[in-house]
Amino acid sequence: MTEANNVEKIERNEKSGKNGKTEKNENGKNEKNENTGKKMVEVPKELSISWLRDKYEIQELTPHEVIAAIVQRSSDDVGMNIWITPPTMDVIQPYLERLKSVSMADSPLWGIPFAIKDNIDLAGVPTTAGCAEYAYTPTEHSGVVERLIAAGAIPVGKTNLDQFATGLVGARSPYGDAHNALRPELISGGSSSGSAVSVARGQAAFSLGTDTAGSGRVPAALNRLVGYKPSLGAWPTKGVVPACASLDCVTVFAHSLNDALAVDGVVRGLHADDPWSRSVTREAAKLPAKFFLPDGPLGFYGPYASEYSAAWDTAVEKLKGLSVNLNIPVEYIDVTLFAEAAAILYEGPWVAERWAALGNFIEANPGIAYPVTEKILRSGSAAEYDAASVFHAMHKLQQFKLEARKLLKDAVLVMPTCGGTWTREQVLADPISTNRDMGRYTNHCNLLDLCGVAVPAGDAAPQTPFGITFFALAEEESLICGAAELFVAGAVDAELESAAGASAPRLAGSAADEVVVAAVPTTLVAVCGLHMRGYPLEKQMLGCGARFIREDETAAKYSLVKLPTTPAKPGLVKQQQGGAAILLEVWEMPLEAFGGFAAAIPAPLGIGKVELRDGTEVPGFVCEAYAAAGAEDVTALRTWRKVVPL
Repeated sequence: MTEANNVEKIERNEKSGKNGKTEKNENGKNEKNENTGKKMVEVPKELSISWLRDKYEIQELTPHEVIAAIVQRSSDDVGMNIWITPPTMDVIQPYLERLKSVSMADSPLWGIPFAIKDNIDLAGVPTTAGCAEYAYTPTEHSGVVERLIAAGAIPVGKTNLDQFATGLVGARSPYGDAHNALRPELISGGSSSGSAVSVARGQAAFSLGTDTAGSGRVPAALNRLVGYKPSLGAWPTKGVVPACASLDCVTVFAHSLNDALAVDGVVRGLHADDPWSRSVTREAAKLPAKFFLPDGPLGFYGPYASEYSAAWDTAVEKLKGLSVNLNIPVEYIDVTLFAEAAAILYEGPWVAERWAALGNFIEANPGIAYPVTEKILRSGSAAEYDAASVFHAMHKLQQFKLEARKLLKDAVLVMPTCGGTWTREQVLADPISTNRDMGRYTNHCNLLDLCGVAVPAGDAAPQTPFGITFFALAEEESLICGAAELFVAGAVDAELESAAGASAPRLAGSAADEVVVAAVPTTLVAVCGLHMRGYPLEKQMLGCGARFIREDETAAKYSLVKLPTTPAKPGLVKQQQGGAAILLEVWEMPLEAFGGFAAAIPAPLGIGKVELRDGTEVPGFVCEAYAAAGAEDVTALRTWRKVVPL
């Protein structure tokens, strides 16, 4: 049976919707039971958000049935060391029950199963970071997990990782080295090893990883997935065991960029309790003004070095062909800057940040950690990494950042995600140098405050995926999205490309929302109540084609009241004196939909200019002052989420 047809089939009674028994032929494939006549529903190994939502909406499949298939698959793959806390119905059942009281229309990820790297907190489930002796059981979800669950997603388990997220190979865990999803003798990549393999093996539609030096991209490349690494701080890291707290990112693995961006749309935004959180807008995808490629020969390594080199050459030629069609210049540049920045991470005092986070535990528990992990962590305590060395490195890095900002403005840098791969045996025999090689084209990213997306780029050898990564400046995530979609699609829609005066051409092959090259006119809209994510009127925003941009807050000039309506509505009133900063969300809406949206808002509410904390003004919900007289003042709570919790 081929991988493409390797699916689970579930019988369903069309009238009752209850599971029936399945029968398997001699090949293990589920077939229709002719005696019962029950309908068979396939659960493919390549799970996608859009496919699952379509099946749920027409009631051909239930989340319970999907979870049952996932639990079985995880049991079948137990020898691949994917999970630390594997999927079980006991753990998942409360989240399935919750869906009964949540509207699918109001929950963009309703019923979508996802996996969580085991250095990210899921309330009530131990967080081990790959070390049983370090484990603790959190009482609340991490910031990202909390937002995903609020959007209807179902956490299915905690995945294996290189211990304390220290490694890029997936072979540094006392829970066993995770196997590659396609070729078990090869490494999975790390440190987010189990997260990537769980998606590639059909045990989650998407998964959360973390990325400090490449852990959200390397496993994507080695398992034929998309790995999206947002800008630093764009997703909250609250509830994440720190590796290097100043560089850590939460990331997502998925089969498509569309699915990755659907997750991004839910989790992006400021978090009030996260000191590393910041507001970084991801605008509509567009193409860069220029593509940069590394000048000179690149270094490839491992048993498939020549095949990886050939795969890179093929990817470059494909990119050049696409760029010619779009008249986007391709330039070769000296990438020494990026290599020198990358060296700071493990060959400079930044390794001391890992020791700052975990040194007390290691000192109190000598010999407990995985041997190579403990060796790396202890290197951060070296006397050479004194305060002066830290500042020297910071100043050097700041200069690198300046050079990168000048170089990459409006442009995208393209590199191999990995220059090769290794067998698991090779890594276990030589854990340091093999791991160092895997970070050759990834380590620079967070140090230089870049965003990145890793996408598949064919196979270097049979069942041996190759991938490339698009890099851009933090505030230019739209460029990596446009570039990645262009590369994956392979061509521009010929009809729209040739249409004179077309205002919004799209990329061919887009499976869901069209990737806009020349964006349609839009406006920002500030919402502070029932139109926010998770609330009943979010569907009005989505129905108008709006998309969430970020969490923000007003200038400290507003009061918030609870209007005596059913349901209760917020009123945002600007004060001549005093007032407070009120938390809100900023969305982007097509102008063609904005007029009708604003006209339908009932008094005493309306659309006016809302002053944000940075002094800018955007259209948003405001309330006429007269209505405040008969309303409850809830300004002290500062957010509607505390007035009417979800």
